[in-house]
Amino acid sequence: MTQPARGLLASIIVMAIALAYISLFDLGTFLGWVAFFMLGLIPMQVVAVVIWGGNPSFASRLPQPLKGVVLTLVTVIAAVVATALAHRVVGEGVSPPGPIPSHFVVSVVPITFWLSIMFGGWPFTRLIKSPIGAGLAVLVAAYVLMYAGFRLFYDYDFMQGAPVYLASAPHGMFNAVTALVFVVTALAAMFLMLCFDLWPLNQWPAIMTQPTLGLVWTAIAAAIAGVVMWICVGTLGMDPMIVLTRVTAPFIFGSIIVLNMLQNSLFAKMAQPVKGVLNAVAAAVIGVALANLYGALAPSVAGTLVSGPPGYDYEVWLVNALLSVTFPFLIYHAVFFEYWPLPPRESAAAVHSSSRT
Repeated sequence: MTQPARGLLASIIVMAIALAYISLFDLGTFLGWVAFFMLGLIPMQVVAVVIWGGNPSFASRLPQPLKGVVLTLVTVIAAVVATALAHRVVGEGVSPPGPIPSHFVVSVVPITFWLSIMFGGWPFTRLIKSPIGAGLAVLVAAYVLMYAGFRLFYDYDFMQGAPVYLASAPHGMFNAVTALVFVVTALAAMFLMLCFDLWPLNQWPAIMTQPTLGLVWTAIAAAIAGVVMWICVGTLGMDPMIVLTRVTAPFIFGSIIVLNMLQNSLFAKMAQPVKGVLNAVAAAVIGVALANLYGALAPSVAGTLVSGPPGYDYEVWLVNALLSVTFPFLIYHAVFFEYWPLPPRESAAAVHSSSRT
């Protein structure tokens, strides 16, 4: 079975499973503990996919689906530990977790991508010879760095007096929701650059070494996120939560489909930058279409959802349905389970032999 048909079929199956999973929970449970825990799965998943190559030594010889099960259990164990600590340290142990600890665990995800992909695990992959150890160091560093950034940049003064406010909430430099949307939008910018296979940076070998690549890539992603926020929030007056759910999250979700599920196959024969432009357009179109599909299905899955302030129920449900549940489910299937039980991808040799026959 070849791409993109294989990735399309897998995506449809996984999205159906994800929506069925989401429908098991009432809105309060889903937006509370379920989304909080699902977000905790992603940092370990990123480490397993990027730093460990989806094939760590303790699972590399296992057949499917056992290999997928083992790798999934590793992320579950990591999420149990990480979310328990985040709930206690950031969320003051209040149950269910409210928006403040939820914002923290959301923000850890872009930081993990930043360390794992943009910096390639540097400096941990150089200091620690074992990929397992280096990956775990990246995971811990992501939480520690985000906690420092959370205290420094996120400000929750606007929540004072609300039932969900916590006495330990940080009083940082920026409105917390705006800071959160900026960080996630910078992640979308990272995916945009992956659509271009890092063109034109890959034209300069000196830039493609760490930590130079990480620093340059970070600066570009932050600049793109800043421009998006300036245009959408500053110029057009859009609510940051609308930017998150109508612009940023759909593009990230579409990028996962185009780059991961379809394995960058849609425009594989194109040269850069044309390939990147087409990838980015496809990611945007697919992401927005799927976000609208999820929105249309929301009443059947979650009941009536109110959009906008003060609760943003629809927006919070949509971004969690796309990125907290379906996103990790897609990566589980494509990487951990290697698309099992779909037919394996036909090798080039087999295709050549078949054509000759």
